[in-house]
Amino acid sequence: MKLLLISNSTNPGEPYLGYSQAMIGEFLGKKHIKTLFIPYAAVTFSWDDYELKVREKFREAGHDVISIHHFTDPAEAVRKAQAIVVGGGNTWMLIKMIRDNKLVGPVREKVLSGIPYIGWSAGSNVACPTIRTTNDMPVIRPSSFRAFNLIPFQINPHYLDANPEGHAGETREQRIEEFIEVNPDLWVAGLREGTMFHVEDGKMRLIGPRKARIFKKGHEPIELGEADDLSFLLK
Repeated sequence: MKLLLISNSTNPGEPYLGYSQAMIGEFLGKKHIKTLFIPYAAVTFSWDDYELKVREKFREAGHDVISIHHFTDPAEAVRKAQAIVVGGGNTWMLIKMIRDNKLVGPVREKVLSGIPYIGWSAGSNVACPTIRTTNDMPVIRPSSFRAFNLIPFQINPHYLDANPEGHAGETREQRIEEFIEVNPDLWVAGLREGTMFHVEDGKMRLIGPRKARIFKKGHEPIELGEADDLSFLLK
């Protein structure tokens, strides 16, 4: 299984997918691949516009994309895909469309067979067992919170260490502590912006300048970075 799970699409002052573009190209390899793009997380812009935006960056990285919304049979498109790319946006809309199109099983089966999977933000959320550690508002009601379950732990993308000054609400860490209190058997990885998880051959590592913050009930949160082996989260 080959996964590239990216926290965010854009860092301040950088172009779209700028910090991850080189790694995307390396991850997909030197041979040109036409990836299948799932744009369902888009809410305030069209799937066509999303496809064009992502295609431009993937072509710069030596590859291409075609969006799943062009196919009359989305599940068959998944079965024929060389690689699957799931973009960010609203995770609730994304999982609703994935489930409405009956894609959970086909995507899981295809990725477990070995084709590359790339997701950022919401696209990383749906690689988890469920979407319950997303930051997004539930703008729509999916049939289930269950996602692709490609990894056995939860990711919180865009992880922040503190709330803005003057804001009296809970910190991200407090929200995750609530989650692990109710779900004591699950690890949660706070994936800070500018970083990504790379999974291949049963091993996982962090790529990027910031460390990930790892949570589980009964454990003190730990900070792990590029020099650390995160493969224990896959067990």
